[in-house]
Amino acid sequence: MGKIIEAKIQNIVEDILRDYQKERAIDKIDIFRQPDKQEIIKVINGLLQIVYPGYYFDKTYKIYSIDHKLSVKVEDTIYHLNKQIGLALQFSSEGFGEREAEERSQRISTAFFSRIPSVREVLETDVQAAFWGDPAAKCKEEIIMSYPGLYAITVYRLAHELFLLEVPLIPRIMTEYAHNLTGIDIHPGAAIGTYFFIDHGTGIVVGETSVIGDHVKIYQGVTIGALSTRDGQKMRGMKRHPTIRDNVTIYAGASILGGETVIGKNSVIGSNVFITSSIPDDTKVNIKNPELKFRQNPKETLQVQELKQSEEWYYMI
Repeated sequence: MGKIIEAKIQNIVEDILRDYQKERAIDKIDIFRQPDKQEIIKVINGLLQIVYPGYYFDKTYKIYSIDHKLSVKVEDTIYHLNKQIGLALQFSSEGFGEREAEERSQRISTAFFSRIPSVREVLETDVQAAFWGDPAAKCKEEIIMSYPGLYAITVYRLAHELFLLEVPLIPRIMTEYAHNLTGIDIHPGAAIGTYFFIDHGTGIVVGETSVIGDHVKIYQGVTIGALSTRDGQKMRGMKRHPTIRDNVTIYAGASILGGETVIGKNSVIGSNVFITSSIPDDTKVNIKNPELKFRQNPKETLQVQELKQSEEWYYMI
């Protein structure tokens, strides 16, 4: 370390320590009384082992000991989840006392784990939807092991149950972790039906108050979001995001915005459209055919040709 740095470092440290005393949101340093993101990631990994035992479990275990290893994994995961929920309850704006937080976290943890079989039932429909919807999928095992869409949906469905149990912070940490890995941003508060399929997935956003029906398929770059406001906190608790009815397909790059916007059942939303009002049932929406410009020779006159699309344009991806 150079002499100049050595001479200045103590002053720098003192300046930063003084800055910590301003009691802003960024100044919290009580690391032992707030949720630990790394511990929550470990909980996610433990839950994945429970949800998909043949795909995420430690391969050193033998199949004949499935009951024993499941018992160990559930006990370990519920212990760590319970601890993080207790910390989140104390850390939240409601500021539960330590004893109340401990009792509440135990009730929540056991209630959450009792819901895992029903979550797995819904995830089976998501796997089936991906297999039906993607001709590139050779088998369902390929989907479970490699599709980022299913990973994001799985973490969302687990986080959603914690959201419904009114756990602060942790559900959002879970889905943002999945967002970081997959590029798919699903708020844990969104209500999503069965047979949900995300194809490719990168850049998808599903907002907190979105309602999505059964058998919905969406492609990369889709936004199911809110209309922007200058003072967003005034809209807290209001429905800000669209409702997507059953059997809707939304192609790449489409943006559907607003809490009053409803996409009717059996509709198809084409690529790159921008929608802020409701669409009736059985409707196909696409942008007017663009024009392609070809310049074969700089010295020749520019030729313009209209892009022709078949009646089956909506199956093109």
